[in-house]
Amino acid sequence: MTDLARAAQPVTTSARWWRDAVIYQVYVRSFADGDGDGIGDLLGVRGKLGYLAELGVDAVWLTPFYTSPMADFGYDVADYRDVDPIFGTLADARALIEDAHRHGLRVIIDVVPNHTSDRHAWFTAATAAAPGAPERDRYIFRPGRGATGELPPNDWESVFGGPAWTRLPDGEWYLHLFAPQQPDLNWDHPEVHEEFASVMRFWLDLGVDGFRVDVAHGMVKAPGLPDVGVAGHVEMLGGVDLPYFDQDGVHAIHRSWRRLLDSYPGERIGVAEAWAETPERLARYVRPDELHQAFNFHFLKAPWDATALRAVIDESLATVAPVGAPATWVLSNHDVKRHVTRYGDGPAGLRRARAAALLMLALPGSAYIYQGEELGLPEVLDLPDEVCQDPQRLRAPGHGRDGCRVPLPWAHTEPPFGFSPPGITGTWLPAPASWASLTVESQLADPASTLHLYKEALHLRRTHPALGDGPLTWQASPPGTLVFTRGPFTCTVNVSASPVSVPVPGTLLLATTTLAADTRTVILPPESAAWWTADSA
Repeated sequence: MTDLARAAQPVTTSARWWRDAVIYQVYVRSFADGDGDGIGDLLGVRGKLGYLAELGVDAVWLTPFYTSPMADFGYDVADYRDVDPIFGTLADARALIEDAHRHGLRVIIDVVPNHTSDRHAWFTAATAAAPGAPERDRYIFRPGRGATGELPPNDWESVFGGPAWTRLPDGEWYLHLFAPQQPDLNWDHPEVHEEFASVMRFWLDLGVDGFRVDVAHGMVKAPGLPDVGVAGHVEMLGGVDLPYFDQDGVHAIHRSWRRLLDSYPGERIGVAEAWAETPERLARYVRPDELHQAFNFHFLKAPWDATALRAVIDESLATVAPVGAPATWVLSNHDVKRHVTRYGDGPAGLRRARAAALLMLALPGSAYIYQGEELGLPEVLDLPDEVCQDPQRLRAPGHGRDGCRVPLPWAHTEPPFGFSPPGITGTWLPAPASWASLTVESQLADPASTLHLYKEALHLRRTHPALGDGPLTWQASPPGTLVFTRGPFTCTVNVSASPVSVPVPGTLLLATTTLAADTRTVILPPESAAWWTADSA
């Protein structure tokens, strides 16, 4: 068998693996630097696959590594079938997929279908052509409004701030719901459909196990491109019907992709990054003939409050139940502030984050771990302005996403903490000196570390028969707490700032901190969580 054929072999584990998989998000440029340029790459990821396998995750989701001018760190794709030199080569991608499968890890990659880079061959041809030329039909070009076309075609706003339209020297405007360097594709054009089916087949043939679909709600726009009518569109996302997001036509696209995924062996999957006005509309993305999972941003955005957390959990499970899809749970990703900091930062934030991890990993369905959360990393809030590169800072100065993308600390006592090969001191974003106690090396030596907590939790999740997919039953518990059972398994979470006494649910499996218990009651410390079992499973 050739190397390419071996790389294309799916991991041989149980069918419908995605219903309760733990998927680890790798933000490639910040995970590990293999070639010594201070930027993470595929070679670096490949060298850490053993770490991920030992951690106990089931799959790795890689953020975009395609050829790109990096206006939005790879979400502006110039060539969907090649690897940007910053990250390596296509041969590196093949080798990574093959090695991941040897470690028992599946590989999910991003696909970015709403827009391309302005350096994509299609867009360079479009801008070189005259208004009305067929080369422009693959994108959304329109004449402007006003006496001389000097005004944008409508009032749509970019997610990154400002108008969602840019005018060319020839007078026409093109749509970009994100940065001007990310022109939106016209999904009414059949060639766009054909191209993305071809791109997906290319990577499926190389062995990837699925795709995370970026802006899965955005490809289809309302006929006529009507005005929204009010300003402040970004604040409306996911809460108001907008004419450029969550249009019914996107579902035909996802159904065609599901048929494509199902034509390959090994349960290849699609994961929607989708915002919708209601839970019912979000559930449409995971109907049996559409995508397999959709991100649950409601859980991520929930405050540290027992009532709010229970409400989000109940709503999430109720949303997917009618369509038979698994719920998904996530606490952090590359677009939001790390949850240690969202939960209060410092010791309190870390206590809450550790408890939230046990809560999340005990829930039914699939869970996502963002790189570094297993180390308890906080957001880096004091990055110098001159090193920050996130285009979102244009919309909200001082509030970009750079702080959750700082390179991971692997070893040693000084920056860059083993992120790059020996002798390399500069990284694309600087790590704070305070992370010396948070390195992988340091935490592996500390049985009480957050890394050990994650490893033990992931091992139990994989081996305990009650965990993973399946039902959940809430139990009566004191105010400020959450207690639920899953067969013989019990999860207790004290969300409050005071100790709480509850009956001992069984044999202790794992806790975020030391518990005081007698034969009948246990004191749950503030902001803590524990797992219990009624038998020896």
